[in-house]
Amino acid sequence: MTFLDERIWTLFKRHWRQTLTYWSAFFSFGLCIAFLGPTVLDLRCQTQSTLQEITWVFFSQQFFLLVGSSLGGLFKKTLPSSLLALFCCTLIISLVFAGIPLCNHVLLLSVAMAIAGLAMGVIDTIANLQLVKLYQKDSAIFLQALHFFIGLGALVSPLVADPFLAEDSCVLGANWTANSSSSSPSDLQHLRSSLAGHGVAIGNISQYPLHTDGVVVTRVSYAFWIMALINLPVPAAVLALMYHERLLSCSDNSQRLIDRDSLSSTSPSPTGDSGQGHGSLFGCCNPAKLRGHPASFFILHAVGGAILFITDGIVGSYAGFVYTYAVSPPLLMGHKTAGCLDSTFWASITVGRLAFIYLSYRYTSPRLLAFSLV
Repeated sequence: MTFLDERIWTLFKRHWRQTLTYWSAFFSFGLCIAFLGPTVLDLRCQTQSTLQEITWVFFSQQFFLLVGSSLGGLFKKTLPSSLLALFCCTLIISLVFAGIPLCNHVLLLSVAMAIAGLAMGVIDTIANLQLVKLYQKDSAIFLQALHFFIGLGALVSPLVADPFLAEDSCVLGANWTANSSSSSPSDLQHLRSSLAGHGVAIGNISQYPLHTDGVVVTRVSYAFWIMALINLPVPAAVLALMYHERLLSCSDNSQRLIDRDSLSSTSPSPTGDSGQGHGSLFGCCNPAKLRGHPASFFILHAVGGAILFITDGIVGSYAGFVYTYAVSPPLLMGHKTAGCLDSTFWASITVGRLAFIYLSYRYTSPRLLAFSLV
């Protein structure tokens, strides 16, 4: 049995431009979601803020990611609006990366992270919805590949940032020479790794005296500029897809490809859906549409949503917890060895998603979910 049957391969060849574009957009998502943990101490120095203040940027990013995911549904009805939103959001991520070094106050940094979170949320919703529209019942394998690119971006981001992170105090105060021993590199490494993910163990780090006034000597700006350049091909790919679909004013004035494709979507689907969406933002909650469904229908969706939120929260929380556990008794790992665990975790996520591209093709979703949860 081949890795993919001829029907799946034919579908991919028919939609390869759109598919690769949506996959690359999720690379932007991953690139943006993983950089904050390892760079937060250098960003604290850049903004000359306290640790309690800088951790608000985590909340800012995550809250507006939730908002962006909700707003992304507004662009689902037509391909032109979806691609335009996708282009703007992927470009915004590059602009945010380029602008972060200019944020010299924690409030400005929080606003930048809010904008990035909003863009990430829109990318998340649009890419998932458009792939499901393209492949419908065969979308599972392509969605697995889509989420593989989150892991790939999340793996690249810390690797780019690592060479530019401060080894010692990155704010030199007037009395730095006398107190330099109070902030050793190992202390800073412990703080940085403890803050990885969503800011775990913040209540126990106030014992480390870190300067907020003085000369800032961090070089983390270079990391953000490199990530901005790495991300630039993504909006370029979206722009190329818009040109191919003849959605730009400079494109050929012949009939748009989407107009021809939309002819088939107007006919009723096997499930009776006309393909025109729900009609309004909250159309899916229409009591008339929900009437007649058994109780198991609602239980299934509630449990599925709970699993999604819990497992997604575990990803961020575990990334911060694993280092603290490793350096504490009984393991007492060295700081460098323990620091590799976070990178190993993201690498494992990437490999797991790559493996599930094949597994989702061979096995049913309930069986894969049960195995993964166990």
